[in-house]
Amino acid sequence: MRARGQSLSRGPTDRGVWAKSVVIFNAIRAHGKQSIRSLAARTGLATSSGHRHLQAIGRRDRSPESSLWDTAAGRAGLIRLVVATRCVFGLNRGVGAETLSEFFGRLRLEAPVGCSPRALRRVMPILERLLLETAAAWEKAGKAHGEIRPVLGAVDETFLQRMLLVFMALCSGYVLREEVAADRGFDTWDGGVNDRLKMLGPEVLSRVRARAKALITLAHTGRGCLSIPDVLHLSHDLAKGYSLASFGRLRQATRALDQATQRLETVQHNAQADRAQVAQGQTRVAACATSVHPWQGGRGAWKEHLSHVSRLLHPWRLADATRQTSKEVEEQLGAELQAIETLLETNGLPMQRDILHKVRKPLAGIAALGDVWWQTVPQDVAQRAMPPRWIPWADEVLLPLMDWHEPRRRTRCPGQKAQLALGLQAVAEAFERHACPGQLKAEVLADWKAWAAEHVRALQRASSAVEGRHGSLSQMQHNHRGFPLRRSQGWTALHHFDCRAADGTTPASRFFRRSFPDLFESGLSQLDELPVSRQRRQVLALSD
Repeated sequence: MRARGQSLSRGPTDRGVWAKSVVIFNAIRAHGKQSIRSLAARTGLATSSGHRHLQAIGRRDRSPESSLWDTAAGRAGLIRLVVATRCVFGLNRGVGAETLSEFFGRLRLEAPVGCSPRALRRVMPILERLLLETAAAWEKAGKAHGEIRPVLGAVDETFLQRMLLVFMALCSGYVLREEVAADRGFDTWDGGVNDRLKMLGPEVLSRVRARAKALITLAHTGRGCLSIPDVLHLSHDLAKGYSLASFGRLRQATRALDQATQRLETVQHNAQADRAQVAQGQTRVAACATSVHPWQGGRGAWKEHLSHVSRLLHPWRLADATRQTSKEVEEQLGAELQAIETLLETNGLPMQRDILHKVRKPLAGIAALGDVWWQTVPQDVAQRAMPPRWIPWADEVLLPLMDWHEPRRRTRCPGQKAQLALGLQAVAEAFERHACPGQLKAEVLADWKAWAAEHVRALQRASSAVEGRHGSLSQMQHNHRGFPLRRSQGWTALHHFDCRAADGTTPASRFFRRSFPDLFESGLSQLDELPVSRQRRQVLALSD
C-alpha cells in the first residue's frame, strides 16, 4: 500500500504496479488474446514490462475469483478490505500481523496482495501517518472556519503503562490534551494545557476536577476559571463509605431468615417433631422477618437519598421548575446529607465522620456550577436576537423542559426515571399552555428546542466522560500488550473524527460546530496500491 503516486519501496512513479496490471487486463478483455508486442502497443508499456505483468497475472490466477482482483472495481474492493481489516482489527483491537496474515490466507489473497506479516507491518506506519496528517489538517480547518464555543473542561490523569494526562471538553468529548508525562505537577499541567488552548483558542468557563492541589491551582491560577469539584467523586465516596455496611447487614438478615425458614420446613416435614419445636421454629422465622424489614426500608431510603442528591444539582427545582441559586442548592445538599446522617444513626450503622466531612467540604464548589451556567444564558439569547418579551419563556419554560428531558432519557433507574417524568410532565403542560410556541412556525420552534437541548447539555457536573476515555485506553493497552506512544496519537485522531454518537456526530464536529468528511474514506482515497505478493525463486523454478 502506498500514498497516491508513490511506491512503498521506491520513489515516485508514473503508474503503479497494480495500475499497469489493470491496464493490461482491460486490454486483454477488450481485444482478446494477443501478442506481447501488440499488447505493448495498445497499453503504451514496454514489451518487457508487459511480459512480466502477463506472467504475474498468470501466477495470480489460482482461484475462481482471481480475475476479479485484476479489474478496477475488484482492485478498489481489495484495497478497502485490507485497509479496513488492518485499521479496525490491527489499529483499534491490537490483532497482530501474524493473525491477520493467516486470516488473509484463508481468504486466498496471498497471490493478489502481499499478506506476509512483514508486508502487513509496512502498512501500519503509512496508515497512521495518513490519519495524523488528515486529523491535523481538519483541526486547522475547524479552527479557521468553525465556531468554537466556551468549554467546560475536565482534567484527570490515568496510570497505564505510563502516566497519561488528559484534558477533555466535556460537552463535546473533544480531547484537548492527551499525552504521556513524567509527573503531574502544576508546571506540567500548566505548560501543556496553556499551549493547547492558545493554539485552539477556546474560553474555559470552569473545570471539573479531582481534589489534587495541582489541578485546583491550575484552574484558579493557570486559567483564572472556576474549579468545580467532581460530583462523581462525591457520589462514590458516599456509596463506598456506607453502601457496603448497610447492604451487608441486609444480606446477613436475609440469610438468617432463609436459614430459619429452611429449618422450620424441615421440622414441619418431620413426623416425630413435637409442637414445641414447630412453635419455636415459627417464632424464629417471625423474629428474623422482623429484623429484615428495617434493613429493607433503610436500603430503599438510602437509595432515595442518593438519587435526590443527583436531582438537586440542576438549575431548576424538580417540583415546580423554579430557578434556584447556588446558595439554595448548597443548603439543600447540606440538608440531604444531614438526613443521610440521621438515617445512619437510626439504623445503628457506624458513623464515619471523615467521610461525611470529606463530602461536605466541596458542596459550595459543586453548587456554584449552576451560577456559572446561568451566566452563559443571556449571552446566547442575545446572539439569537430573541425578543425581550420571549426571554422569560426561554428561561422558565423552554430550558427546564429540555433540561429534564435529557437526564430522563439517559437514566436507567426506574425510580429516578419516574421522578424525572413527573417533573417533565409539569413543565410540558406549562409549555403547551404558553402563548409563545403557538406563534412560532414548526421549523423555528424545532430550532429553538435544538438550541435549548444543546445549551442544557453544556451543564456537565461530573468527569464521567474522562473516566470512559480512561477505560477505552486501558482496553487498547490490554489489546496491544503495551502502550505505544506513536500509536496512541492515532487513537486520539480516531476518537476525534471517527467515534460517532447515536446522532452521527463526532467529538470534533461537536467541538468545532461543523461537519467533517469520513476519516476512513478520506484515508482510503489517498491509497491506491498494496504490497505486492513476493514469489520465492524456488517456487518460480518449480512452476517453470
